[in-house]
Amino acid sequence: MTFLEQIDRERLPVHLAVIMDGNGRWASLKGLFRASGHERGAKAVREIVEACGKIGIPYLTLFAFSTENWTRPRLEVETLMKLLVSSLKKEIKTLQENQIRLNAIGNLQALPKAAHRELMGVIEQTKGNDSMTLTLALSYGSRQEITKTIKEISLKVKNNLISPASIDEEMINNHLYTRDLPDVDLLIRTSGEQRISNFLLWQIAYAELYFTETLWPDYTKDHLYEAIVDYQSRERRFGKTSEQLKQ
Repeated sequence: MTFLEQIDRERLPVHLAVIMDGNGRWASLKGLFRASGHERGAKAVREIVEACGKIGIPYLTLFAFSTENWTRPRLEVETLMKLLVSSLKKEIKTLQENQIRLNAIGNLQALPKAAHRELMGVIEQTKGNDSMTLTLALSYGSRQEITKTIKEISLKVKNNLISPASIDEEMINNHLYTRDLPDVDLLIRTSGEQRISNFLLWQIAYAELYFTETLWPDYTKDHLYEAIVDYQSRERRFGKTSEQLKQ
């Protein structure tokens, strides 16, 4: 029985997040420029998005570019931004045909004008789609997101718009980039690294974590299905005991 056949469609993760790691190492192992790894990684993105749509995962968030990535060599950053623009132009038809809504989180104003313009254009064109929400984390850092949230809430307290006593988890959620997204159920990281790297720290509080040695450019739908089967084998207790869940 294949991993796809083992998946229980009634217990899918509602929100799947992926740290797509290993493009550079993939290219180095093959004696190629890092840009080749990013280009191959874009093909993996297409396959995973299509696979999620096929089995019915409603929310998929991909860590595409972190706030720390701006410190990488200038040529690599420029290549990534050009790849973002070209990928958006190529994939708009697929997004529309499959009713996928594009979303983006992060400090989007930091993006180059051409990348920002293309991104906003595709977001606007797909805003009515309702089959799946594909979120790209771009110029994103979770600590920066939380810091921004604290500043916004503090300013409202200072201006007597809210009281400190009214601050709760819901209010914090409503000030995050991900205010319109549910908490993450399953977080996958490729390439063998076992860390979160400043990604969705608040939103993964109760997520199941899945690490794989596979480099992102080699990641396929079968790898994804395997991760989901593993996810479905786990008992999610959310602080409760197994006995309480049974009751």
